[in-house]
Amino acid sequence: MRLRILGAVCATCATASSSAAAQSPATTPSPATTPVVVPPGDLHSAAERQLVERHMYLARRLGHLRGDPLTRPERSRKRTRLHQLALPALRTSTTRVGRNVRRAREQRFGGAPNVPIPPVLESIAQCESHGDPDAISASGQYRGKYQFDFSTWASVGGEGDPAAASETEQDRRAAMLYRIGGPGHWPVCGR
Repeated sequence: MRLRILGAVCATCATASSSAAAQSPATTPSPATTPVVVPPGDLHSAAERQLVERHMYLARRLGHLRGDPLTRPERSRKRTRLHQLALPALRTSTTRVGRNVRRAREQRFGGAPNVPIPPVLESIAQCESHGDPDAISASGQYRGKYQFDFSTWASVGGEGDPAAASETEQDRRAAMLYRIGGPGHWPVCGR
């Protein structure tokens, strides 16, 4: 959005400058002395700077999540390398770092981030396991607060045993499952 505004401002400046020169009939400057209007800044370099800053923010965030923050010299070297990349390669690299941040956040805090949890899931959890995140059915097939079986748990991105996952992760995985198919995934308690 900022880049569009900057482009519009540059175009407006160029138009205003050329129309002002055309309206002064008393003096007509010769072509050699006509000032060249240069927009304030280059949109390409502005986009590059913005992507580099975004990449650096994500790289620092990733370092903190992994417990290995970037030192000042590492940040300086990384910034230099990023400025040497072409714009498409920089976009791809920034996207990759963003993906890695999301994965690290999932591993550290458990669960899929930013998944809204519907209130109906609390009643489903009470019906399925009395809200106990460590619950395991008598047969051992259904596990956790929402009584996931292993295949359903894996289908929403869960790894390992659902009952061993944090309650937050179980809530978020259940919200993802609910978003996909509604309460039908819990035939008895989802009614």
